[in-house]
This record gives sequence, structure tokens and C-alpha cells, in this order.
Amino acid sequence: MPDSPESSEPTRRVRPVQLLFEPQSAEPEPERFFDLESIEDPAELLRRSTELALAFRAAAERATDFQAVAAAQLADPRRFDALSDAEIAQRADWTADYAAKMIEYGRTLLQPRRHED
Repeated sequence: MPDSPESSEPTRRVRPVQLLFEPQSAEPEPERFFDLESIEDPAELLRRSTELALAFRAAAERATDFQAVAAAQLADPRRFDALSDAEIAQRADWTADYAAKMIEYGRTLLQPRRHED
């Protein structure tokens, strides 16, 4: 509470905190890509960059599967707000032919998997 007439304690004055670091310069830091530019050993650079490329490839494939599933769900004729292939293509920045293929692929991903015993 602020200092009131009934208060017997003196008012504390807040002082600014002392800076323990230098403020950042106006120059932007050089761009870094997973610190690959700092690896000097070519064998280690190849190993690490290959590892990253494989991880990104797997992530891109998984994201594409999710795109296909979403496209199939949006095109589902049972939905009252189902979208056409052209509308989905426009939203995803695809061609209409590619949208139709992705919708079909998404439908295969949505089908329950049959276990062959």
C-alpha cells in the first residue's frame, strides 16, 4: 500500500536494477543453421548435416500425410461444409489435380487398417 497517514513505516524508493550485461548492439548476429557453420571437421559436418537432412525429410513426409488427411476431411461429402477440390487447392496453394490426388491419398490414410493374420 502507498504511504498512508496511519502508516508508521517510511516510504521505500525503488531504485533501478544495475545492468549486469551489455545491451545488444544494433548489428544483427550472423545467421546460424544448427551451428553447422562452426563444425570444422568435414567428417563430423557430413555426419551432422546428413542427420539433419534425414530428420527434415521425415518431418516433411509426415507433414504431407497430415495435409492429405486434412484435405480428405475437408472434402468429405458427409460434411455440410465440404469443400471442392478447387477450394482445397486454393487454400493449400496446390493445383486442382494435385488436390484431388492428395484427397485420395488422405482417404487411404483415414481408412481403418486391416490386419492380415
